[in-house]
Amino acid sequence: MHPRIKIGIAGYGNLGKGVEMAIAQSPDMELVGVFTRRNPADVQLLDSSIPVHAQDDIGQFRDQIDVLILCGGSKNDLPEQGPALAAMFNTVDSFDTHAMIPEYHAAVDKAAAPAGKTALISVGWDPGLFSLNRLYGEAILPVGTTYTFWGKGLSQGHSDAVRRVPGVKAGVQYTIPAEAAIERVRNGELPELSTREKHKRECHVVLAEGADAAEVEQSIVSMPHYFAEYDTSVTFISEEELRRDHAAMPHGGVVMRSGTSDAGTTQVVEYTLKLGSNPEFTAAVLVAYARATYRLNRSGVIGAQTVLDVAPGLLSPKSPADLRRELL
Repeated sequence: MHPRIKIGIAGYGNLGKGVEMAIAQSPDMELVGVFTRRNPADVQLLDSSIPVHAQDDIGQFRDQIDVLILCGGSKNDLPEQGPALAAMFNTVDSFDTHAMIPEYHAAVDKAAAPAGKTALISVGWDPGLFSLNRLYGEAILPVGTTYTFWGKGLSQGHSDAVRRVPGVKAGVQYTIPAEAAIERVRNGELPELSTREKHKRECHVVLAEGADAAEVEQSIVSMPHYFAEYDTSVTFISEEELRRDHAAMPHGGVVMRSGTSDAGTTQVVEYTLKLGSNPEFTAAVLVAYARATYRLNRSGVIGAQTVLDVAPGLLSPKSPADLRRELL
């Protein structure tokens, strides 16, 4: 039996809690510690036997952690934490601001490669599993069009962005796909769809005391990369309504590739996710890719990597021989 892969978690919000759950379902891994910017004594883990440490002390644990899973937000946390921690540890993160991935990759690579570390960035279901399905569709049906629809669901990254707007006390954001657009793609049409035609965004916001509702709404709907390109609605609600109606975190989506194999034959590939908990599923993807990160580093692959660089077999705890026998 190989020694278990030693995992650390940096950040213990919804995603960090999901990672703890996923590690508990992975017999080849053990969680050796959680690192937080809060007072460690105030952080209650699902397994109280796991130690919680201050994030500032993380450098003292370099020799005790095989892979550190970063559970901070993409807007403010990861751009700073990603490179800093990849200089000390093998890391996996879920950086999901698509437009910024190339420069984030470069910054993390610059930190990880000289240190001999492997940093797997932008892991989750999108970017992540959906990225793989876009690649498969495009490579297999080169004459065609790829469509990605998200939702209906609560977006963690966009909700985080909403909560950081001055004047917002709390809030969530739902991404709603246009069913009519999805049906057109399923039917083999190749519609040209604008960003606005594919999705709308619904924000439910609790205002901070004394905040100007019109000002907050304008700050949200005009935010680049997040809301400016979409039809975005902002509904102001009470804290009680937020707790009562918006505690669950469902999500999902569809990747579709519609193409032709010759002039007359239409081929449509569709990959669908229906998630009861966005953070718990994202966490499960991070944990599977932490296994791959450990293996890549041991085989000498260093620097920043993405899911597009990782062979699928590396995600599984099973041996290559077992995978050939059971899944091929």
